[in-house]
Amino acid sequence: MRIPMEEGNILNLQGMGTADQPSFVLKNAVDELQIEAVKSIFHFDKPLDGIGAHFADTDLGPIFMEHEGTPLVRSFSLYGELMKSIIHQQLNLSFANTLLMRFVESYGDKIDGVWRYPSPERIALLDVSELRDMQFSTRKAEYMIGLSQAIANGTLDLEKFRQLDDDEVTAELVSYRGVGPWTAQGFLMFGLGRPNLFPLADVGLQNALKKVWGMDRKPTRDEMLVRFPAWSPYLSYAALYLWRSIE
Repeated sequence: MRIPMEEGNILNLQGMGTADQPSFVLKNAVDELQIEAVKSIFHFDKPLDGIGAHFADTDLGPIFMEHEGTPLVRSFSLYGELMKSIIHQQLNLSFANTLLMRFVESYGDKIDGVWRYPSPERIALLDVSELRDMQFSTRKAEYMIGLSQAIANGTLDLEKFRQLDDDEVTAELVSYRGVGPWTAQGFLMFGLGRPNLFPLADVGLQNALKKVWGMDRKPTRDEMLVRFPAWSPYLSYAALYLWRSIE
């Protein structure tokens, strides 16, 4: 895997081991901070055994066994993760990924064959019509440009979120147009790597639980919430493994 870093260099990461004895070779890191960042992004710095054991005797035990060792991998870019979350709102996965690649390839930078997200400063200067021409809805284009403007002018500081708790991050994010609880939870999970989030409104999770629980309909909010005590403090992993179960 080739990893674009915020500092501008490209890291090369290669898996060399097995599922039982994983090992990796990382090349081109400029300092120890980049090495530690990669460990954190890919969950190399924390074992997964305890998480799997936590779910072993729950209703999600079988899917944790089937997909054993799946880590919660974070995005390389907080801004990129926020844009990705906005783009994916209310779209099927295939078309959302198509729009995401159009966005990145139109405004991002390609370094040594690896695309990186555009800067918020660049997107802040766009006109809504430019994104409309790429099949973005008017509202979605307005959300992306508005958030980029807030980041570019310093009103919205994504880096400070690393020091805030989940509720504080959510409260600030949802104050911006276009960001609801689903988007905020996705940012917390895949941007910041928070372990205890479960997007109740996510249709994929509802369909996965319908299958796991053998239901002829999607579960209700209350039917999901009642399982939270057994799944906590790893709700994000419950969501991750449920998504994996229907891929």
